Amino acid sequence: MTQTPAAPFTLYNPQGLYDPAPNAYSHLAVVAPGAEWLFIAGQGGEDAQGQLSPVFANQAAQAIANVRTALQSRGADLHHLFKLTLLMVDHSEERLRAWVEQADLAWAGNMKPVCTLIPVPRLALDGMLIEIEAVAALMPRH
Repeated sequence: MTQTPAAPFTLYNPQGLYDPAPNAYSHLAVVAPGAEWLFIAGQGGEDAQGQLSPVFANQAAQAIANVRTALQSRGADLHHLFKLTLLMVDHSEERLRAWVEQADLAWAGNMKPVCTLIPVPRLALDGMLIEIEAVAALMPRH
């Protein structure tokens, strides 16, 4: 399977590696030469007023929305993302499943970006449970 043709990269899950789709990621991304890269700082689950829900799934959904807002400022969307780094406080299978559910909703059946999940004891703000750092690629602008 490959990623959306509008993005200058292709996502792969090579034979010989387990299927990562149930955990909401892909194994490999290949970016085309000349692509414009966007590096998105870690986005947490805070809303525009800086408020954090105490519910992990709500923070995950808001963090995705925050990444989407950053992308939209450059004319991009989630399908332009090829790399995520997830920082998760008190990682558990329950939180992983909540993340997968939110990612499945956000990417709506498309392949998910390559991803590394890093369990952490704390994030920048009190009550912050997830942070998403992202890298996207766009077709070059001429």
